[in-house]
Amino acid sequence: QVHLVESGGGSVQDGGSLRLSCAASGDTDSRYCMGWFRQVPGKEREGIASTGNYGRIRYSDSVKGRFTLSKDSVTDTLYLQMNNLTAEDTAMYYCAWDGTRGYCEPHLDGSRYDYWGQGTRVTVAS
Repeated sequence: QVHLVESGGGSVQDGGSLRLSCAASGDTDSRYCMGWFRQVPGKEREGIASTGNYGRIRYSDSVKGRFTLSKDSVTDTLYLQMNNLTAEDTAMYYCAWDGTRGYCEPHLDGSRYDYWGQGTRVTVAS
């Protein structure tokens, strides 16, 4: 099993920045995908960023150019730097782990992720 713990959420004014962290522990290895998702009431879960093997990264159109994903492979920690935040970014943010053993191309398909954190809330005041 893989255990994921998100942190770094909070309240920020329009145009501000936050940095989210996701610490992974348990049965981890070096070949996997990790991703960030967000969800608001009445909306489907939205994949926003993912990283796979060889440092490859994919972003959703809604955050591309504003958010930057990075990973510390030594500590199995995933980060999401969020800049130029707007009220549309208000959501619960979740970290996820695709536990497929082998090569993983980054992807934003939540149904293919196996483990999820409890989430960290981001609120942006307009």
